[in-house]
Amino acid sequence: MGPLSRWAVNHPKSAILTWVAFAATIIILAMNFGGTFNNSFSLPNTESEKAQELLEQVPDGGESLTAATARIVWSPDNGSATDKSVSTTMSKTLSDAAKVPGVACVIGPLGPPEGTDCPDTEAAEKKAESVEESVKKSLEQEAQQTPSSPKKAAEEEAKGQLLEKAQNPTPEEKRVRAAIGPSGTSVDGKVAYATVIFSGDAQDIDADSANAILDIVDSASSTDGLTIGANGDALEYAGQEPPSSEAIGIIVALFILLFAFGSLVGAFLPVLSAVISLAVGQSVVQLTANVFSVAEFAPQLAAMIGLAVGIDYALFVINRHKQALDGGSEPRDAALEAVRTAGRAVLFAAITVVIALLGLFVLGIEFFYGLAVAAAATVVIMMIGATILLPAVLSLLGRKAFAIKMPWARKPKTYDPDQGPFARYGVWLEKRFKIAGALGFVVLLVVASPLLSLTLGFPDDSGKPEGSPQRTAYDLVSEGFGPGVNGPFIVAIETDKAGDNVTAQEFAAIIGADSGVAAAVAYPMDPKQTITPMQVVPTTGPQDPQTNALLKQLRTFQIPDAESALKAKAYVGGTQAITSDFTTVLTDALPLFLIVVIGLGFLTLVVLFRSLLVPLTGALTSLLSFGAALGVTVAVFEWGWLANLVGIAGTGPIIPFLPIMVFAILFGLSMDYQVFLVSRMQEEWSATGENRKAIRRGLASSGRVVAIAAAIMFSVFGAFVLSNDSTIKLFGLALATAVLFDAFIVRLIIVPSLMFGFGSANWWLPGWLNRILPEIKVEQEDTPEVDGRQTDQESTSGTPS
Repeated sequence: MGPLSRWAVNHPKSAILTWVAFAATIIILAMNFGGTFNNSFSLPNTESEKAQELLEQVPDGGESLTAATARIVWSPDNGSATDKSVSTTMSKTLSDAAKVPGVACVIGPLGPPEGTDCPDTEAAEKKAESVEESVKKSLEQEAQQTPSSPKKAAEEEAKGQLLEKAQNPTPEEKRVRAAIGPSGTSVDGKVAYATVIFSGDAQDIDADSANAILDIVDSASSTDGLTIGANGDALEYAGQEPPSSEAIGIIVALFILLFAFGSLVGAFLPVLSAVISLAVGQSVVQLTANVFSVAEFAPQLAAMIGLAVGIDYALFVINRHKQALDGGSEPRDAALEAVRTAGRAVLFAAITVVIALLGLFVLGIEFFYGLAVAAAATVVIMMIGATILLPAVLSLLGRKAFAIKMPWARKPKTYDPDQGPFARYGVWLEKRFKIAGALGFVVLLVVASPLLSLTLGFPDDSGKPEGSPQRTAYDLVSEGFGPGVNGPFIVAIETDKAGDNVTAQEFAAIIGADSGVAAAVAYPMDPKQTITPMQVVPTTGPQDPQTNALLKQLRTFQIPDAESALKAKAYVGGTQAITSDFTTVLTDALPLFLIVVIGLGFLTLVVLFRSLLVPLTGALTSLLSFGAALGVTVAVFEWGWLANLVGIAGTGPIIPFLPIMVFAILFGLSMDYQVFLVSRMQEEWSATGENRKAIRRGLASSGRVVAIAAAIMFSVFGAFVLSNDSTIKLFGLALATAVLFDAFIVRLIIVPSLMFGFGSANWWLPGWLNRILPEIKVEQEDTPEVDGRQTDQESTSGTPS
């Protein structure tokens, strides 16, 4: 980027116009050819993925997997859920729900379906009854035949038991089967439910429609003696729009920058550079969706990362520019110095972030590809903005770049590398580095301790606040139909013969014999199909450890036994199965991922710092801040600590892809701070050959700007905790705490303490390796060049005043 950055400084108007044209082109392309976002999630070569692929072949099976539905559940304090007094209230409630824009149909137990696009439920019920009767007749006919061998006799006896079981289901099976259809009433009559079907897929739901359903339910809940709840994926889109997280982060960043530079214009420039670059970055994310499957939360995640690194990158460039101006340089010379020093650091910092993000490709999970490319592309755009657009603006504005000074900055200060708060801190740390380093290490280990109870999974309504519509619906379903109805396994059965409902029912009987299964219900198979879904309802809830144990039991014993006894195959799918498979895939791929990400990051820093110990220290200590961040995330999202403070409505497991994504992002960002801090130490080491002096000078020169940058990044990430999207809220908290721990404990305490202890070994590099590595300097000055002329301008170091 060096030649381009120098060209931008020397020809600022041309550079700015070129940037505007580039930005306009990207934005126009995105507006006309941008892709669409989707939350498709697949795990190649896993059983849950195989189950989903098979079920999509069933007529209407693909639509049922993506259908947008909600469930309204009610129960009176006394009497039946279908009593006349209750029916009057609930019939009106369901009718009102059917009139909500975006609702296609409401199917309830109190009358015929209502809506503009209702399925033929009567035909489906008749088909199910016909299949059930056909299966019974087939089993009766086979039972009447004389067996030809003892083995055949045993098989016929088993089928006879199946017939008896089909005709006489257990009370638990009756209880569960009452909840199999789109509407129903519990066996005891106390709980009933209806299904709301929205038009389109779940991702097409309008938040207004989801809010309208909850408003109708809340209105009906005021009826004395009647408890009503509503839940379902469609209602996850309901909720008030939160304040703009980006705006909150920007406002806080402006205050920090105003304090740092003491200039209103100087404070606005890094933010302006980041915001303009972010607009281009978001357009690139939109274009990425044409090539990769990009999740719906990707734009917000990319904005979170892009805004944070964009402001930080611009901060480092403008800070070095100000140092040169304070040292007496002319504005254009100062801008050139900034791009030659801080600009190079920004380039290497961006490279480490991009390497870490693209390392997600080694996991082999398509879901990560779009996220990785979208975030990496945004980081690249932010880097280009900080090293081309911003230097051009600085060159054009000249000394006006720091106009409108605040009262505390109107008296210029002379920079002394041995004075200032961070210079004094460096001296203090040098005397107590063993105690300070050990204390920092212990603090992070303690904060990370909740990580030992980390539970991966997709949250459900059992973690919502008591009294909320979602939690009420969840509890009523558990009470009336059994806890397993809230999270059944969806099994795809594949038979040799088309329409073989007998085999499907036999398979269900074998699976249903497990003590952990409340009921196994195979759906009617189409006469031309060899595949049919089967619901396996556990006796326990989705988050109960016994449910996961049942999954392993089914896959290891029950299903293989059924497959060997019958001419059929079966594959377990559903949310719980996907979570288990995802964990397995990540566990298998994690070693390679860590080797690639940490290894490439380490090699990049070896080239940059011409050292083995400094890059190794930087890479390994990032694991400390990662563990601490996950510890806080577990304590807040699983244990509920400080949940009200950060606006978390309920607790639950941590989404499976969060840890790996957070590590990829954090590793890149932590290496940013390592580059910005240690590059100044390396400059002093090269000049003096004194390790301790180099560390002190590095802290004095870069400690303050690293702290300011971390504070900005913390505020940007922290602002996203206010998001209404639970996934973004998770990422916001995890990344905000990760940056806080990494910058203020790892980079400013633990790493310098280790470097004090290692002595000159920090900078050791084998001779043979030293000879073959390219020579790259970051913070050291080259001979400046202005409009092609060499000058003798020297480097000036300092901190923002």
